[in-house]
Amino acid sequence: MISTALAIQDATGSAVTDFSTLIMAKSISSSRENMTDEEFSDAMFHYSAHLASLTASLVTHACLTEAQLNDMLETINEMDSMGKDIE
Repeated sequence: MISTALAIQDATGSAVTDFSTLIMAKSISSSRENMTDEEFSDAMFHYSAHLASLTASLVTHACLTEAQLNDMLETINEMDSMGKDIE
């Protein structure tokens, strides 16, 4: 459990310090004075979504084996296909 907790912590840190994450944060920070409130809100939403998505992906990779990831993706695809059949 300790190794999993450390892997999650490392994955979270990697997401926060990821190059694209840092570029987005720098861009928003340096452009804030030239943005409307709506533009700033939109930029922050995209930044937050990017960070959350990257964190979730890295944590998933840290916690699951390749076989487990493949099984999960296969299940997601099956559920998506069943959902389309229902519509």
